[in-house]
Amino acid sequence: MDLFEKQLSSEYFYRGKIINMRRDLALLPDGSEAYREVVEHPGGVCVAALTDEREVLFVRQFRYPYFEEVLEIPAGKRDPGEDPLSCGARELREETGAVAKRYMDLGRMYPTPGYTNEVIYMYAATGLTFGEQQLDCDEFLSVRRVPLAEAVEMVMSGALPDAKTQAAILKLNYLCEKGVI
Repeated sequence: MDLFEKQLSSEYFYRGKIINMRRDLALLPDGSEAYREVVEHPGGVCVAALTDEREVLFVRQFRYPYFEEVLEIPAGKRDPGEDPLSCGARELREETGAVAKRYMDLGRMYPTPGYTNEVIYMYAATGLTFGEQQLDCDEFLSVRRVPLAEAVEMVMSGALPDAKTQAAILKLNYLCEKGVI
């Protein structure tokens, strides 16, 4: 069965600095029509940075939509047309002060495919050297190092609810166990 849905029309009802929101009319596989609400997002990158001591770099920051502090790996929004790896290296340096000698592609993820087109590119980073953070003027966060085994336990216990962090930590751990990293 063909599951493709064809966009018949599209109407934007919000255009913002980070996201746009639209409502599309779609033709469904059975010939009927339905509305689809879409949040357009330029996408992002996250970096699971591993120190020589097998510690993962985390950042703790207040996440306004949840009204709570969230512990997550360094991440950020891509600028239009920006190379994902360059974005990841920039975000790692800005948020933690770390610069990596080596990066490994951990793939991409669709964090919420039911309503947004956001794509998050994931990387592992090793061979770290450290300098000063270069935070944006509206960015407030603290850096924490967590042993990889403890980070995996935190994922499994639900202590790290951030999806990109969960996926990247589990992939990083798998690659470490296989001797790839």
